Amino acid sequence: MAWLDARGVVGRLVVPGVPTPTVPAAAAALGVAVDAILKSLVFLVRGEPRLVIAAGEDRVRYPAVAALWGVSRRRVRLATPAEALAISGYAVGAMPPFGHRRPLPTVVDTRAVLPTRTVYAGGGSCAALLEIRTDELLRVTAATPSDLTHHPDGGDQP
Repeated sequence: MAWLDARGVVGRLVVPGVPTPTVPAAAAALGVAVDAILKSLVFLVRGEPRLVIAAGEDRVRYPAVAALWGVSRRRVRLATPAEALAISGYAVGAMPPFGHRRPLPTVVDTRAVLPTRTVYAGGGSCAALLEIRTDELLRVTAATPSDLTHHPDGGDQP
């Protein structure tokens, strides 16, 4: 909350009283749809950290991430949990979309932020979630919205 307050971010931490290390656990704890839960994933692109924010259980398409940063698919990989912790300062399952050890170039899947709505992201621990509107998330992260995911039903974005 101190980070949010110091930067004038409109959002709040929610503590549901149970651990929320996964998208389904967080959705169940809050009584919301899984696509209202955002996950923040650290990728390494040519060895450089990038943050990708996606909704619910949607799977990030590596070729889409590679194309976005102009590299071959072989130059993109998900950071290991230890790498993600070292880069961001947060454990996988608790990673917020901002407030990392250093600012990370960020991209957000279009489905995660459109239309404008209230969503929940990692709050820095497996016991807390960040409640924030998607327009505020885009403002704070300066993220570029892009089509990056496959949907759990196997289909791509429309």
